[in-house]
Amino acid sequence: MSTLQQAPHVLDPYDYGFQNDPYPTYAYLREHEPLHHNPTLDLWALTRHADIAEAVRTEGTYSNSWGVAIEESAWGPDAHKVMSILGMDPPRQKQMRALVSRGFTPRRVSDLLPRIQALTDRYLTECLERESFDWIADFAGKLPMDVISEMMGVPEEDRAEIRRQADIVVHREEGVYDVPPAGAEASLFLVGYYQDMVAQRRRQPTDDLTSALIEAEVNGERLSDEDVIAFLFLMVVAGNETTTKLLGHSLVHLTRHPDQFESVFTRPEHADDLVIPWIEETLRFDTSSQLLARYLLRDVEMHGVVAPAGSKLLLCLGSANRDERVFSRPEEYDISRDKEELSHLLSFGGGRHFCLGANLARLEARIALAALVRRVRTIDVAHDDCVRVHSVNVRGFASVPVTVGVR
Repeated sequence: MSTLQQAPHVLDPYDYGFQNDPYPTYAYLREHEPLHHNPTLDLWALTRHADIAEAVRTEGTYSNSWGVAIEESAWGPDAHKVMSILGMDPPRQKQMRALVSRGFTPRRVSDLLPRIQALTDRYLTECLERESFDWIADFAGKLPMDVISEMMGVPEEDRAEIRRQADIVVHREEGVYDVPPAGAEASLFLVGYYQDMVAQRRRQPTDDLTSALIEAEVNGERLSDEDVIAFLFLMVVAGNETTTKLLGHSLVHLTRHPDQFESVFTRPEHADDLVIPWIEETLRFDTSSQLLARYLLRDVEMHGVVAPAGSKLLLCLGSANRDERVFSRPEEYDISRDKEELSHLLSFGGGRHFCLGANLARLEARIALAALVRRVRTIDVAHDDCVRVHSVNVRGFASVPVTVGVR
């Protein structure tokens, strides 16, 4: 039987089987049901690249006002309280994005480069001294969280606990159709932590993102404490988790292709250039952010099907990046893929909600993977022992055991 014939005909984002490998389902739906309805969950989904690209650019139809996560306790008109700008529509979203962008400028990101390099060298050295380690627990899970925490001004002694709580926030239990109690408790912990940090910065400003957000002003408007806390919460979950998963996917997929691995790791002197197409193809082939929810403000008619106003709809970014109408040989992982094709990636969304942290994620991945290429000659990933994260929106690994040969 073909992959399409074997694929489930209903998209259930809560199902562990789907989370382990959503791509056969995506492929079936792109071909046969590009505007898909799951009647049990009353959930709609778009799976083709052109439809999703249009949706992220279209104003007044695909609303963010109920958030981007479909779980009952996360979905609703108060989503902005924890999702910040991801839970808003214009004009409020536009005003808020202008304010938070002041604390997230290209200069502020580029100024982080030396610190990202120092953190990379520190964690990589610790790993290479052991030669066998967990790529996620010992490196990829630490670096992005420390970068985000450093931007925010989180003290170093608190970062391990913040990272642990953020991991709990995104984990989902099999068969549970809402945020589990542990995830809700972790969310409350993080909100309380950032609430205290914001209060402290108001008393005594410092040179970090939290203070910059508090002080940001556009046309006489400033962010409330609630706005700042929501954005910090968004950053620690979205900014940390997605980059960790990108680093995990990069190593897992490249090591499954020995010829491509050799083309990168035999030329350490060109590491900075070689890792860029490696990162971009990983973003296409297995993107961290798989699904984004939208609330339909009006009926959407596509492909002879109507999703009614008031519906919950998923934009399947992971499917868009493997659409055969845009990408040649979409099921193949190829780091030599044409740059023109890669320019159509939807891994960071698009339109008014294009990811603010896209440049930072790419910068972190480039520094981390280039350092790995320069210092390591061989990598053996225990693929059968890798453990996937179970999450509705985010796809990636919780554990990637590796053994390396140091140069």
